[in-house]
Amino acid sequence: MAEPADKIRLDKWLWAGRFFKTRSMATDAIEGGHVYLNGDKVKPARPVHLGDMLRIQAAHGEFEIKVVGLADKRGSADVARTLYEETPESAEKRARVAEEKSLAPQFDHPEVRGRPTKKWRRQLHFFERKNS
Repeated sequence: MAEPADKIRLDKWLWAGRFFKTRSMATDAIEGGHVYLNGDKVKPARPVHLGDMLRIQAAHGEFEIKVVGLADKRGSADVARTLYEETPESAEKRARVAEEKSLAPQFDHPEVRGRPTKKWRRQLHFFERKNS
């Protein structure tokens, strides 16, 4: 964890914190409005300071975190976890969403590979008509 200054580019910090797999994915998320710094939409080059609050909507969940460390290089997951503290409300919300997702019905047919067969397509149409 390198701390040459008291600020790091937001896209670099998100990449180093392992919220996004690549820096370009972090940049796209910021430009797409999926990252808020202290409640404001920001640009990728915006500096992150210690104590800043971030709201991040990534593919693996929505996080509300406080920045407690700065790094401009990507390290292990253990090092990345030391860069932020997640709010208890955020952790509870992510756990609740994960539980709801696990309890939701799965509509995948175990025998389907590729395009549905004619029989399976008829079953899908019957199911859609029955539920609409």
